[in-house]
Amino acid sequence: MRFSLILAIGVLGETLPAAENDKAAIKLIEVNKIWDKGKHNAFTDLIRFQDKWFCTFREGDGHAAGAGKVRVLVSPDGKNWESSALIARKDVDLRDPKLSITPEGRLMIVGGAAEPASRNPVRDHYSFICFSKDGKTWTEPKRVLGSWQWLWRVTWHNGTAFGVAYSWDPQVPRGKRNRGAKLYRSKDGLNYEEVTTFQLVNPSEATLAFDRETMLCLQRRDGNPNSAQIGISKPPYKEWHWKDLGQYFGGPNMVRAKNGSWLAAGRLLTKNGARTALCRLDPHKGTLKPLITLPSGGDTSYPGLVVHGSELWMSYYSSHEGKTSIYLARFSLP
Repeated sequence: MRFSLILAIGVLGETLPAAENDKAAIKLIEVNKIWDKGKHNAFTDLIRFQDKWFCTFREGDGHAAGAGKVRVLVSPDGKNWESSALIARKDVDLRDPKLSITPEGRLMIVGGAAEPASRNPVRDHYSFICFSKDGKTWTEPKRVLGSWQWLWRVTWHNGTAFGVAYSWDPQVPRGKRNRGAKLYRSKDGLNYEEVTTFQLVNPSEATLAFDRETMLCLQRRDGNPNSAQIGISKPPYKEWHWKDLGQYFGGPNMVRAKNGSWLAAGRLLTKNGARTALCRLDPHKGTLKPLITLPSGGDTSYPGLVVHGSELWMSYYSSHEGKTSIYLARFSLP
């Protein structure tokens, strides 16, 4: 399935303030809508596996409504997409699937689960894991960690899975909660041990990446303050040094380009409202410079990022055309 939506940055994209050399070096090639069959299609991730593209996301009745299901799409070329799997559990809201490849060569999905799906009220919220050898047949969602711990994304490094789980007390009203976050590691993706507790106020979604043996953490925060953080740690990853990025950044993801620079994507709050944007990230200076906004608005963000040859591929979702749908963007890299 292919949608005929191709956008150039000069048409519907939006250039944000940045250095002139950044704007010249990275260009938005095109954006295609690749899925809109669910009532609400959101919270994406993207990966290249067995010479194919896989994109996963949640289909539900709304942003936090209904028994969300995890849809997995597959494409040989990034243009023609078809559904390869739909993962669901009765009366459970499965959310925010994230993809990785295990050391033994299986696809892995980590996500969050809320019970009951009606959320009236939520009795339990936890993390789940699924595995697949081909992206079509998946193991049943298996619960990991404890209640009210959300392992938002997993990054594999030297045979070990690392991830940050944020947690909260459901008895405290939403506006008064102070979330906590812990770094975990696992050898099999199912059994996790705590590495350290992050000393941050209001942490939530986090993405990890590695610069050789140095671990980086791009950390969203909600509430007051709500500015994102970038953390740096050396093995054994118990001591962290944090820098404030000075702005809100929702659904954060980051990737290292082949020239060694870091790129980050997520939701920015601009004068025109929420937008999904590609940014230049300098972990050591603690700076996040917006480069390009994608055609986006309203309910939007949660990008998947893959560097493929001389290009950056990004999946994301947005409601700027009315229905919340899944999009795929391609950028040229220097």
